Amino acid sequence: MTNTSITLNTIYKDLELIKNKVIKIEENMVNRDAILTKDEELLLKKAREEYRQGKTISLEKLEKELS
Repeated sequence: MTNTSITLNTIYKDLELIKNKVIKIEENMVNRDAILTKDEELLLKKAREEYRQGKTISLEKLEKELS
């Protein structure tokens, strides 16, 4: 039978290793909100083109027009 001595120190070290791995995973995760569908990509492209052509107005101006 193997003698495995589990101490608070070994538990702490293991938890630190796990914590560091989780931090690395979080740092490299893709933000799902940053991924666009094909339709969203097309809409964004269209909106950017309209912005470049001066066909858009600011939120401030829109709010004034609606009030």
